Amino acid sequence: MRIIAGTYRSRALAAPSGLATRPTSDRLRETLFNVLSPRIEGANSLDLYAGSGAVGMEALSRGAAHVEFVERAEPALRVLRANLARLGLTAGFRIHAAGVSTVLRKMKPVAAFNVVFLDPPYDAAEEYAATLGLLGGAAAGLLADGALVIAEHRKKERLDESYGALARTRLLEQGDAALSFYAAGKKLIAE
Repeated sequence: MRIIAGTYRSRALAAPSGLATRPTSDRLRETLFNVLSPRIEGANSLDLYAGSGAVGMEALSRGAAHVEFVERAEPALRVLRANLARLGLTAGFRIHAAGVSTVLRKMKPVAAFNVVFLDPPYDAAEEYAATLGLLGGAAAGLLADGALVIAEHRKKERLDESYGALARTRLLEQGDAALSFYAAGKKLIAE
């Protein structure tokens, strides 16, 4: 696993061992950031179920102003912190070592989020609905105007078209994975 582009391009990242954490592949991350490229410079980003932190670190490498990482598994937190240290990052981020729903309910962000990425364990299907429901409902105040919320999931697992104020605007499929893009009040754009 490596950083794809930006300041830390080609720098290697570690991944937690075992199957409990499934890092976003380099190829899927590249696809994600090809879509996000016009909006990542100066953005405030939220990396939920962060695991190794690869998505948030890619955002920082590409010019995001600030990233908040949320991860509760101690082995993943150790790798996340080691990856940040490996890149020499000491500012521009904050780590929340707690569950996503707890953090979303209590969070006081540095600034509203322009980009939110969530990648819960594929086998924890209930986490998608719970997290997207919070972001489209009780935690919608965390999102900036025009914010984009992206969920990585199994291609064969279909997420709802909308969660409260969030509606899917785009669906990209690659291999066995898919990226569902959500924004407030938008309709699905066929890809």
